[in-house]
Amino acid sequence: MKRSRNAKIVATLGPASSESGMIQRLFDAGVDVFRLNFSHGSHEDHLQRLSAIRNLEKESGRPIGVLLDLQGPKLRLGTFQAGAVELSVGQKFRLDLDPTAGDSERAPLPHPEIFAAIEAGSELLLDDGKVKLRVEAKGSDFAETSVIVAGRITDRKGVNVPGVMLPISPLTRKDREDLSFGLENGVDWVALSFVQRPEDIDEARAIIGDRAWIMAKLEKPLAIEHLDEIIERCDGIMVARGDLGVELPAEQIPELQRRIVRRCREAGKPVIVATQMLESMTNSPIPTRAETSDVAGAIYIGADAVMLSAESASGRFPLDAVSVMNRIIERVERDPEYRTGIDASHTKAQSTTADAICCALRQVVRIIEPAVTVTYTSSGSTSLRAARERVSTAIIAMTPSVVIARRLALVWGVHAVPFRNAHDVGEMIELACEAAASEGFALQGDSVVIAAGLPFGESGTTNLLQIAKLGAMV
Repeated sequence: MKRSRNAKIVATLGPASSESGMIQRLFDAGVDVFRLNFSHGSHEDHLQRLSAIRNLEKESGRPIGVLLDLQGPKLRLGTFQAGAVELSVGQKFRLDLDPTAGDSERAPLPHPEIFAAIEAGSELLLDDGKVKLRVEAKGSDFAETSVIVAGRITDRKGVNVPGVMLPISPLTRKDREDLSFGLENGVDWVALSFVQRPEDIDEARAIIGDRAWIMAKLEKPLAIEHLDEIIERCDGIMVARGDLGVELPAEQIPELQRRIVRRCREAGKPVIVATQMLESMTNSPIPTRAETSDVAGAIYIGADAVMLSAESASGRFPLDAVSVMNRIIERVERDPEYRTGIDASHTKAQSTTADAICCALRQVVRIIEPAVTVTYTSSGSTSLRAARERVSTAIIAMTPSVVIARRLALVWGVHAVPFRNAHDVGEMIELACEAAASEGFALQGDSVVIAAGLPFGESGTTNLLQIAKLGAMV
């Protein structure tokens, strides 16, 4: 299935979108990658959805990406005797390890790692920042706080500790079980929650190896302090704006989003902009004007993908949400100002053979305006490098690995095609032209630009640039 856009759509599956027929309709409407959110649902639920995706993949003949999103550590209060308390500004409020149900003066906080990390003056955010506490004094098992922002708190509400490095692994016992399940069943990407530092990526990589690509979810402000190192160590980034917005002022999020997308483009790593993109469509068949502008803004700055969460997982109009997102992307990419902005933000090539080839590829595409660009890749690196150039054509990624093809489904402009290995340059050109025609990107006589690496089958050897025409080499 040929898409008429370059940016990709990620949609979360859930109660509103688990039936195989709906999954197919979502795919037909524009979904490129399906997200399995392991914060909800059982392994049986997710296996059923994954099986439906793989069956759809066989029927459609198109590689479809699957993103496993790990829940990560969840820091929560305990319970209250009355189920809730009302806190007022200036009130003293104690948090401690005592599991006894709380009242208007104290509450259980069953996380000793929080007490180990906070200091007097630290702030605690409850229920996504609706209530804010300031630490006045603390010990190894308690914190005496005062209420800065008042509000009502109910059982097991979340706790955020902005600006504090918590001594917590990003992988809980549940995450490790979910990860093992996902890898055994062939997920393509793993989204790692609660990333605070580069070493968190290393911890996940030690378990995952090359069985999936790792996507770091940037939801903690501390991760931004190590942004370049985290981008270098992972395979992709998710801008988790909802969680970032809890611990940071809302006005900082647009600036951070642009910075993260820019750094990912410079590094040639796929980046997803996520959270509340079409939130109103959870209950409405049409989005707000602000939401359409939000999605468009992410596309204008060159994000690889935009994501639907509750809109497709539990909303009333999952198909409408995908259709709206698809139309927004198509409209933006037809705007001449879009190409002007993408070209203006082009990243300078590094002094490597692969960069030189792909930079030349971009110039050739600009000058001769071919019907399509074709990249040969065994590891995905050539296609990722070509996508980094944001060439003005679609990119057919020819790969002998269906696993790599599925992972590339997330990448800007890439249309992945599994194929048999080429043995020489002549066969490579022939296969490229066949794919360009059969996939609907080129007609007889159209030009095709090809980037590959010799010898064939070796990753990281991008060193060949070829121009061909359907029917004859030029």
